[in-house]
Amino acid sequence: MPTRWPATIFGAGMVVLALAFGLQPALQSPLRLVAGVAALIAMSAGIRHSRPDDVRPWWVLAGAVGLSALGGAAAGAPAWLTGRVSWLEPGGTALLLVGYAALAVALAGFVDRRTSSSRDRAGLLDALTVTSGVALLTWTFVVGPRMADATATGWTEIAMPLADLLCLGLLVRLATVPGRLVAPGYLLGAGVVGLLAADVGRASGLGHLALYTAAGLAALIPSMAELTRPAEKPPAETSTGRLALLAGAAMVAPTVLLAKMFRDGQFAGLTVVAGLSLLMVALLLARMAGIMASHRQAMSRERALREASAALVSANDNEAVGLAVRTAVAQLIPGDVPHGVVLAIAIAQAEPQSPEAAAQAAVDRATGTAARLVVTRDVDWAVAVRLTQFDRTLRCPMVLKDRPGGDPLVGVLHVAAPTWTLLDLQRSVEVLAAQVALALERIALGHEVIRRNSETYFRTLVQNTADVITIVDDQDRIRYASPSAVGVFGADPTGALLPEVIHPGERDRLAGVLTAVREGERLEEQLDFRARGNRRAEVLLELHCRDLRAEPTVAGLVITMRNVTEQRRLQNELTHQAFHDSMTGLANRVLFNDRLQHAVARSARDGSVVGVLFIDLDDFKIVNDTLGHAVGDQLLIAVAHRIAGALRADDTAARLGGDEFAAIVENVNDPGAVEETANRILEALAEPITTDAKPLHAVASIGITTTPEGADADELLRQADLALYVAKGAGKNQWRRYQAHLHHEMVQRLELRSALDHAVHEGHFLLHYQPIVDLPTGAAVGFEALVRWHHPRQGVITPDQFIEVAEESGLIVPMGRWVLEEALRTVAEWRRILPPGTAPYVSVNVSVRQFRETGFVEQVRTALAHTGVPPQALMLEITETLLARDDERIWSDLSVLRDMGIRIAVDDFGSGYSSLGHLRQRPIDVIKIDKAFIDDMVTGQQSMALVGDIVSLARSLGLVVIAEGVEDAAHRVVLVRLECPLGQGFLFSSPLGPTEVLAWLRNSQPIAV
Repeated sequence: MPTRWPATIFGAGMVVLALAFGLQPALQSPLRLVAGVAALIAMSAGIRHSRPDDVRPWWVLAGAVGLSALGGAAAGAPAWLTGRVSWLEPGGTALLLVGYAALAVALAGFVDRRTSSSRDRAGLLDALTVTSGVALLTWTFVVGPRMADATATGWTEIAMPLADLLCLGLLVRLATVPGRLVAPGYLLGAGVVGLLAADVGRASGLGHLALYTAAGLAALIPSMAELTRPAEKPPAETSTGRLALLAGAAMVAPTVLLAKMFRDGQFAGLTVVAGLSLLMVALLLARMAGIMASHRQAMSRERALREASAALVSANDNEAVGLAVRTAVAQLIPGDVPHGVVLAIAIAQAEPQSPEAAAQAAVDRATGTAARLVVTRDVDWAVAVRLTQFDRTLRCPMVLKDRPGGDPLVGVLHVAAPTWTLLDLQRSVEVLAAQVALALERIALGHEVIRRNSETYFRTLVQNTADVITIVDDQDRIRYASPSAVGVFGADPTGALLPEVIHPGERDRLAGVLTAVREGERLEEQLDFRARGNRRAEVLLELHCRDLRAEPTVAGLVITMRNVTEQRRLQNELTHQAFHDSMTGLANRVLFNDRLQHAVARSARDGSVVGVLFIDLDDFKIVNDTLGHAVGDQLLIAVAHRIAGALRADDTAARLGGDEFAAIVENVNDPGAVEETANRILEALAEPITTDAKPLHAVASIGITTTPEGADADELLRQADLALYVAKGAGKNQWRRYQAHLHHEMVQRLELRSALDHAVHEGHFLLHYQPIVDLPTGAAVGFEALVRWHHPRQGVITPDQFIEVAEESGLIVPMGRWVLEEALRTVAEWRRILPPGTAPYVSVNVSVRQFRETGFVEQVRTALAHTGVPPQALMLEITETLLARDDERIWSDLSVLRDMGIRIAVDDFGSGYSSLGHLRQRPIDVIKIDKAFIDDMVTGQQSMALVGDIVSLARSLGLVVIAEGVEDAAHRVVLVRLECPLGQGFLFSSPLGPTEVLAWLRNSQPIAV
């Protein structure tokens, strides 16, 4: 509910109670109690709603209302009740008086909170004065007469007006606290005044109802919280309203005296005395008002001069001083008085002054800063024309007799206004003029100091700057040269012709530049010229020319020369580094793209062919991993030189990053010339490259495209990249040219990657198992887990179609995790079904990227624990290229796995770059001979001997050998003769499903343990 509605309802209810109180005398006692209770409820609601800072005065006020209501109801109880309870009436009277005391305490609390307990002697005296006047009136016309007839009226009719006086004094003190008195304060004041008036008129019941109403309404107004908040700082001046209040209080005594004499018929002489007393009080009050007005005016002028002083101190020029003067005069003069201000500042003049002006200036210097009231037409005409509307002008010279130099007369301040205003303003204008003189002198001295400091500053700069500053006359002769010229040229060039210090090859260009400057042409900011520097060494100078022949202090061309030899060298180096590869010196990707764009644009204009070649070294990562990055860097530098040597002078070779190179072939008429360039690059790379480790063969794949296939640079780059991808897929050491169908193949590859990602997350993979058998007996000892992709449209897809994509995309990691866990679950199922001790082990291929993942060992340990498979039933297969790596973390993980009981096998052994010596250094248990050696073993004696050597060496190292790709009986016979213990291949079985493995085991020979 809005706050105005509770107050309205409460006020209306109290009006109804007051009407009933006046119309029904018999019900006054209960109505008074009801009104007090209503006021208490209203005050309680207001206190809870507005939450004042200090609730104590409000609760005390509520207590005063409650005591008053209860005491009034008891004192005015019906006769039949007071007759039975004899103490009811005196007790009620006592509660009434206690209520007055509580009301006084509440008002004192409001005063204390508003004044913050500070001492306000003036406010206290004002309150005592007003209270004393009212007390005199009350004593003379109320208390005195009642005391004379105390037996008839009762002592309470004397005590209550006296208590009202105490409350009135506190109310006046609250009203005299500086600051705005909010509406609740006025309501409380009205209630206390009404109570006093009712007690004087012997109608205390209505007075108390008025107090209850005022207290309840004051509490319901939200601003009631302001009565318990500190007021602002008391002002230094007495307000007009307070002065009128004090005047009224001072008039009370004479007025009472006159009233009593007329009423009691006293002597006429006393009437004269009373009348003169009134007159004297009135005159004293008038004088006091005048003194206060003068004091306020003096304070205002002092404030105006203080603000003017602050403005003059911060002024930086004469305009700011004039503004401060006009503002100050406007504050010194009353706001409705017209005026004019002219600040005339003395300036040095070449021509002599008129006799009148000279005489006036002499008078001003003699009189100093004394202001004189003169006729406006007698002042200088330039000032008089601006002040013609005024008859008189206050003229105040601004003289500084101790001025360090120059005329002591700084200027004259003119203020025009009505004469009576000027007479009152004279001393203030003199003070203002003195401040203005000091401000003008400060500004003048500041400008002089700045000028002298600037001259010294620029002289120091010119003499100490590294730039050579010269002034050249119309004959190109150096008329002035700064001291830094000696350090640049080895001698002072003053007097020499400017072209003589410039390199002979630059003199014609210099002559053209000087002519253009003299003709007013605007030249470019940076002009570099070669010159003969110190010790006859050639330096590079940056020249800036300004034509200052019109300046009397220069009268020539100002030519600034800066030695930028090292700066330009550094800029060239940085530019070269920004566009060239730091290792090989070839163009980098940025420069390559820029030149390709320019080449394509020229091709579009002249119809020539532009070719783009992408060159990527094959198996470069193996070189880095086996021989180190230093050897790899040597190989890259040599390859870069050979690629650049295979190109023509117009072509561009670039290194794009890592082992990726590129070339631009320009200005050819036939795309076949681009293919010839690719052949030359392959031939150049065919020769072995000497490194610190050993000679290496750089084998590269090249992708080619030409402008007939691509319209812009970006398209050519994409096409060359696709062609490179095809060349790598076709084998090593060859090139492929872009064909339109390559784009379709790449799209298919991207689709394959997307489908593979979906398959990994949806679980669309199967595991098949190929047996590993004992070659002499044919009994199965283990199974290799082989992953298959169950494609929703293409059916079952073998790993050779998607493993490469999985490796590139990183999907091999989640796929390998699933293969490991699924293979172990299958082995656990076999071990549950097969007789104890007959279950085979399972071999799982592990990618290098799986080893790079943190926590791979823990992943294997967790999978074994979840499935209950012993570590001896698991073999992990790694690629042969991993043998050549020096990654200690990987080999440390493999050692941990091996210590757990898991066997480690090397897959496709013999197909990579590893040596048999690595087997001694690595935690290996099994080697699997690559299928290529097995295929050539029957017909090739060399392959058979190599397989035999591998078997013998593995046996001496305590390793187990498994032959891969055993597809016919002849393979098995040879391997058994070579004492190879184990083998796997289609001779024994194709990959089988998990349930098919169990059927195959039951139908085959017993498994060797």
